[in-house]
Amino acid sequence: MRRLTISVDDDLADSFDQLVERKGYLNRSEAFRDLVRKELGAAEIVSGKAKWCIATVSYVYDHHERQLANRLTQLQHDHHDLAVTSQHVHLDHDNCLETVVLRGRIDEVKACAEGIISQTGVRHGNVHIVPVDIDNGKYVRKGHAHVHPHR
Repeated sequence: MRRLTISVDDDLADSFDQLVERKGYLNRSEAFRDLVRKELGAAEIVSGKAKWCIATVSYVYDHHERQLANRLTQLQHDHHDLAVTSQHVHLDHDNCLETVVLRGRIDEVKACAEGIISQTGVRHGNVHIVPVDIDNGKYVRKGHAHVHPHR
């Protein structure tokens, strides 16, 4: 592991320390590493360098909307190669929250997520994409591989 020394003005340092405390980090280093990983991952997505990802798609919808639940389920079935799992939560009499975990090529995952969120009756939607290296059915992270034989 390498050590980096940086200088920042007092206000920025104070704000960073507040972030570290608020987020519950044990130290500044781990907070800094997470911020750098997040920015590097976002840059890989924007540049097109990252090809594979995992993603969560969370959305709130009115389950009384005509055929919406069926359309949402059909979208997941149509993308069975991307959809890993989903969770359905009843928020109240009218509203449900679903979170779908997707895994695959970034372009395909984005298209699937946008197709879900754009359905009439989906009130709020959010997509969180995390770039990963996937090689021949293996999730590869920093030189370690985890085999997924079903892929």
